[in-house]
Amino acid sequence: MYDFPLTGAQRSFLRSQGQRLEPSLKVGKGGLTPAFFAELQKLLRANELVKLRFVGAIGRDEREVLCAQIADEGRCVCAGTVGHTALFYRQHPEPEARRITLP
Repeated sequence: MYDFPLTGAQRSFLRSQGQRLEPSLKVGKGGLTPAFFAELQKLLRANELVKLRFVGAIGRDEREVLCAQIADEGRCVCAGTVGHTALFYRQHPEPEARRITLP
C-alpha cells in the first residue's frame, strides 16, 4: 500500500487543482482491469494528479470500495471524491520532475 499522508489543507489544495482537470480515466462495467492500472500508472507518472470518472450504474458504496482498491493497487492516494468523480495523487519520485508543490 502506498503510504503518503495528506493533511486537510493539502487535500483541499489538490481538490482545487482537480476542478480544472477533465476526467482522463473512466471506470465502467468492465471494472478495474490490468490495462486500466497500466494507464493510471502512466498518467500518475506524467501528471501526479489524475481525475477519474465512474460511468454506468455504480452505486455510492461500490464507488467507495473501488476508490480504496484503486488507491491500494495503483499505489496512490485518493485526494477526494464528488459524485461520480474521484481524484488520485501520487508525488513524483524525482523532486525536479514534480509538477505540483503541496502547501
